[in-house]
Amino acid sequence: MTEKRTLADSLWRLILFLWALSILFPVVWILYQSFRTNADFFQNIWALPSKMNWSNYTKAWNEYDIGQSLLNTLYYVGASLVLGTFLTTLNAYALTRMKFKGRQFIWGLIMLSLFLPGINALVPQYVLMKSLSLTNSLTGLVILDSFGENVFFLMLLGGFMSSLPKDLEESAHIDGATLFQTFWKIIVPLSTPGIVTVAIFKFLGLYNNFLGPFIYLSDPAKYTIGVNMYQANMKMQYTSDWVTMFAGVMIVMVPSIIFYILFQRRIMEGATMGATKG
Repeated sequence: MTEKRTLADSLWRLILFLWALSILFPVVWILYQSFRTNADFFQNIWALPSKMNWSNYTKAWNEYDIGQSLLNTLYYVGASLVLGTFLTTLNAYALTRMKFKGRQFIWGLIMLSLFLPGINALVPQYVLMKSLSLTNSLTGLVILDSFGENVFFLMLLGGFMSSLPKDLEESAHIDGATLFQTFWKIIVPLSTPGIVTVAIFKFLGLYNNFLGPFIYLSDPAKYTIGVNMYQANMKMQYTSDWVTMFAGVMIVMVPSIIFYILFQRRIMEGATMGATKG
């Protein structure tokens, strides 16, 4: 039995190592390619750079207008993150802490939406955005992503809130606190770990969101970083300046990598805590 368990553990370690390698290898490959010249790249794509060609990064920053697209992304992600997290917290509170007719029915509809592909909503969603004159607008994207609730986030935060003791709210009501005061001064502070977890996942999803900005933005000056790099990639069929493209990809990856390094422990702890409390 011990030998079988040891063999199984070794197999899982091997699988995890190969999985990690499949993620890290492309990143490392793009990194060292970004320091090469195009001539060296086409001569041998596996060779290490003969010298560190930092000018690729300067060229990528200027040629792809990465600065402007990062500012657009900062506004889009920041505004959507704040408004969306607040609305998710409010919705989770209403569905888990408040008693009203139809609550179970609403939860049932929310669960049902898990089985419906989100792409089915693209056409009516676009028609609605078009009729409200919110297309080709970063603010329109903020509204769309903030009010478009994510079921996973709602379940995660709802499961966390449902574990909080009811006595706290009852005591607040006895002391004369309003419903919103109870929510803001009691539930929100106690739910901070769950809210932070949801905010982290929202940030990663918003920063890497491509489909929404690609569909709704037509002005290059309003492109987010994902759409901007996609357009840069489309130019490669005419220019084949791959090393500059790789440098641009590395610049774009830096915020996500830094964010993950800073919050990886928080992500794991928050996700585990939300699953346990749910």
